Amino acid sequence: MDDTPCQAVLDNINRVMVGKRDAAELLMVALLANGHVLIEDVPGLGKTLLAKALAKSIGGTFKRIQFTPDLLPSDITGFNVFNQKSGEFIFQPGPVMSNVLLADEINRTIPRTQSSLLESMEEHQVTVDGKTMPLPRPFLVVATQNPIEMDGTFPLPEAQMDRFLIRVSLGYPDKKEELTILDRFRENDPLAALAPVTQPEELIELQQARCKIRVSVAVREYIIDLAVATRSHRALRFGVSPRGSLGLLRAGQALALLRQRDYVLPDDIKYLVQPVLAHRLIFKEEERLRGGNPAEIVAEILQKVPVPGTAERD
Repeated sequence: MDDTPCQAVLDNINRVMVGKRDAAELLMVALLANGHVLIEDVPGLGKTLLAKALAKSIGGTFKRIQFTPDLLPSDITGFNVFNQKSGEFIFQPGPVMSNVLLADEINRTIPRTQSSLLESMEEHQVTVDGKTMPLPRPFLVVATQNPIEMDGTFPLPEAQMDRFLIRVSLGYPDKKEELTILDRFRENDPLAALAPVTQPEELIELQQARCKIRVSVAVREYIIDLAVATRSHRALRFGVSPRGSLGLLRAGQALALLRQRDYVLPDDIKYLVQPVLAHRLIFKEEERLRGGNPAEIVAEILQKVPVPGTAERD
């Protein structure tokens, strides 16, 4: 099984990003699993740069939407314009018609506009004036949220949070990494010179190969046990749905593909539980007011749920 294009993409992104290979790997996991990514972090840490570097590396198209309170659904999906010469309506595609869509500060727009992304994310299509059109393939939404300046924001509803396969945080660089950033960007922008190392068609083939990665009965049961543990946790009102379990399985397949295996290990699942499941947990009101931390809940569940000793490759 040849996953050289995947590693080439990660290496290419690393030419621009400094010390964020794990985050780039999670974006690749989402892309291979036909999922989407929510990045939550403070401004200035490279969220936009990461999305642009990925789009360039895969030879795909990139579009960015700055979400604001006055943004309309048609600003995302596109709209029909009447052509007086031809006497017909012509569709003007919106930025969603791209391979990588950066939905910047998605929590700064109204719920109606936020929800206009749901059809695109789930079904990879848009419907405008009753006409349905497929989106380019591959298609990845990278949405961002800032955990500061929350005045005037519209928190994502749980239904839309559940549409994101992975949630990731970039975090601050350490001193050595920041010195590298200063040196790398001191004279030139390395993103401008970044060339594609693969093509969208190759990514589509890899997405199809991901579906064939084997997941043993033991690993599938482990995924279900983790999900069930969230549903019965004392602090949670709602745990992980079957969509979350399926997302964890697909993410595990994608990670195995990235790591040059044709089967999923329990360690793959353990590695992915935080980014795939934590944002799907809904606290009871009293626990939320106490400042409940989803990451702590997931860590506790990982400690309690037995890990399969070996994985049959069936």
